Amino acid sequence: MINRNKWPKQGEEMSDFQPNNSLHGMTLESILNHLVNHYGWDELGRIIKIKCFTHQPSIKSSLKFLRKTPWAREKVEDLYLQNSRSMV
Repeated sequence: MINRNKWPKQGEEMSDFQPNNSLHGMTLESILNHLVNHYGWDELGRIIKIKCFTHQPSIKSSLKFLRKTPWAREKVEDLYLQNSRSMV
């Protein structure tokens, strides 16, 4: 599971934080672009059943939804991690 803590503990520097987070340094936009390039909108909508992927999908509208919806963002991040592990 991903370490989703947002803030370092007392005495930790922000730059030292999230050493076990596989998504550290990745933006949601780059993750989404990677998935769209790999799967395409149709397949992405079949894998993760959310309207922003199935009805007039766009990067902009999907980012807006994913930033407001933690459960959907987690599904996208998890799919990205599964995909990136299978490519290694």
